[in-house]
Amino acid sequence: MGPARITWHRAARPRLVLALGHGAGGGIEARDLVALAGALPPLGVTVALVEQPWRVAGKKLGPAPKTLDNAWRALWPALERTGLPVVAGGRSAGARVACRTARELGARAVLALSFPLHPPGRPEKSRAAELLGAGVRALVVQGGNDPFGKPAEFPDEAGYELVEVAYGDHGFAVPKKAPLGQDEALRVITGAVAAWLDGL
Repeated sequence: MGPARITWHRAARPRLVLALGHGAGGGIEARDLVALAGALPPLGVTVALVEQPWRVAGKKLGPAPKTLDNAWRALWPALERTGLPVVAGGRSAGARVACRTARELGARAVLALSFPLHPPGRPEKSRAAELLGAGVRALVVQGGNDPFGKPAEFPDEAGYELVEVAYGDHGFAVPKKAPLGQDEALRVITGAVAAWLDGL
């Protein structure tokens, strides 16, 4: 499987660690992950951006979910070595990994960015069970125009909170003509996540 890579963005006086995995088609340079890595350390949250082994090896496509989960399990001890509570998270496929393994690994909570509720145009192929089965508190941050699941499509059940980034797509990009600018959209994400982490 090969090694994963953790890029640490450390808080001076950390109270918890937020571990974030990337999606199936991109890496830790995704705009939401970069924004959180910049915004949260001054607030006492160390951010660990996790690159899955396939990405470190330079491959273009991620492997099967089981392989992704095993890689996440393997790096968890490095996150726990901080001695701090660890919140598991990620965007898209990384959010699914965090949900599937949270209870088993003892994560304090789960942050799901752009959770892929279903493949585009295939709402009958729902992955809601992964989110609802996380077994810990969860926050979903979802673009209002995400083809993998718009906020209104998510099940109305307890166990998680949902924040909408208006006009955002799966990568939280907003159209140039939208009344919400790109920087503003990112501030919605970082503000919502910071407030949620404060309440844990």
